[in-house]
Amino acid sequence: MNIVELKNVNKNYPAFRLQDVSFALEEGRITGFIGRNGAGKTTTIKSMLNLIHTDSGEVSYFGLPLLQNESEIKKRIGYSTGTVSWYPRKTIREITEVTKSFYPGWDEEAYRKYLALFGLEESKKPIELSEGMKVKFNLLLALSHRAEVLILDEPTSGLDPFSRDELLGLFTTLKSHGVTIFFSTHITSDLERCADDIVYISHGRIKAACSKADFLRDCGKEGETLEEVFLRLEREAAE
Repeated sequence: MNIVELKNVNKNYPAFRLQDVSFALEEGRITGFIGRNGAGKTTTIKSMLNLIHTDSGEVSYFGLPLLQNESEIKKRIGYSTGTVSWYPRKTIREITEVTKSFYPGWDEEAYRKYLALFGLEESKKPIELSEGMKVKFNLLLALSHRAEVLILDEPTSGLDPFSRDELLGLFTTLKSHGVTIFFSTHITSDLERCADDIVYISHGRIKAACSKADFLRDCGKEGETLEEVFLRLEREAAE
């Protein structure tokens, strides 16, 4: 079952165009979103969340159009970027108290579990956190309201190898509970480990949206890793 669908999404900027972006996410699968800087990953993710106004196209979740059902849908999804934009001098406890008031499905038990797992202290302020811990805090909030879909923009950015390993293991556990995960990354080894599907964007256009196995078969050459396939495709596109 497709739990998220984008159909012919377009967004025009003076120096960049997102062109007829279409793909779907299946329930309970992990999808890696790849493309070089400036390819349109963040613009696509913002379009998926109505954080920018697209020129045309449609985004839907759970069979419901986003524009007509935004409030209901956003209670059922989680979003995290690789950075935190919260009040830097408020404590984690204070920020969480405000955040949880927006989510009827807030799960305090899950919050406490991830708080301990990520090694975060409620008395700390974002300004006191390392870049890696800021990422974990953002994920903590996204994971604590029983989100059915997680949309994550560079979630492993700034994490040390051990923390990345923990996070990817968490993705696999969430998937086993039916959570759909869509995340952009430049770290292709993360996708090798946990992704079921790949969406590849280049110059504002979706070039592939399929299972990881199909991507390697159809776009790769014998013996190539996912990283090698991606790098070769980008070199060929630049020629």
